[in-house]
Amino acid sequence: MARSLRQQRSSTIGVVVPEISEGYAALVMSGIEDHLLQEGYFYFVVSHRHRDDLIEEYPRLLQQRAVEGLIAVDTACQKGVLIPVVAVSGHREVEGVTNIVLDHERAANLAIEHLAQLGHRKIAFIKGQEFSSDTEIRWEAVRGAAKKIDIEINERLVGQLKGESSSPELGYEVARKLLATSEGFTALFAFNDISAIGAIRALREAGRSVPEDVSVVGFDDIQSAAFQYPALTTVRQPLHQMGVIAAETLLRRINALAKTPYPKAITVEPELIVRESTARAKP
Repeated sequence: MARSLRQQRSSTIGVVVPEISEGYAALVMSGIEDHLLQEGYFYFVVSHRHRDDLIEEYPRLLQQRAVEGLIAVDTACQKGVLIPVVAVSGHREVEGVTNIVLDHERAANLAIEHLAQLGHRKIAFIKGQEFSSDTEIRWEAVRGAAKKIDIEINERLVGQLKGESSSPELGYEVARKLLATSEGFTALFAFNDISAIGAIRALREAGRSVPEDVSVVGFDDIQSAAFQYPALTTVRQPLHQMGVIAAETLLRRINALAKTPYPKAITVEPELIVRESTARAKP
């Protein structure tokens, strides 16, 4: 404490997340923690549960506790923050914020082209919740990828996750609604692995085998994706690496001179991980 006071440094970082549960935020947090612990930094973690009042208030409260910088995970960044900020999955240009973003166009191309090569033309889709910062940009990328190889998107086969839970139940409910439309589909591309796992349960209950009747592709490659039955084909988002990059970038900015230029955006690349939940479409 004496050294911190003398140097006017707290060696403390604030991290803002929507929630702490299996999946996206937990993997990003693991990367952030690894780097901050290695560099000898302490950190506060707060979760806002998508409440607008907390999203607005937490940066102010963390600054009052003398954090030297903020990392916002899947959280809209507010203007007027007086310390360096790095946003993981941030898509808004805000002064003082570095965005760590995935190449969503390439991610969508990887998934759609994989399904097309297996002969799938009738594909169902599960979009993310409206509040997720990745939902719209990824959906535009999916539409672009489908159009590029002349796959028509049937709007009746597009469902959207509802609710704040990170449970597979959300994907389960959307898949049930897609099945109830009586529109035939041979493949399903889900917004994340959690919803894909729920969708597989709904498909099985409806008498559809995965991947024999319906191929399923997830997104993120969470730790349990490889251990599902069948093991989940997914677009790997390097979430741990994104957390490390966010922490590295923030500390670099904190230790730089006040007016040193900083990167506005850093793009990371996805990877298609092919496992057992996709197969060639039936004739």
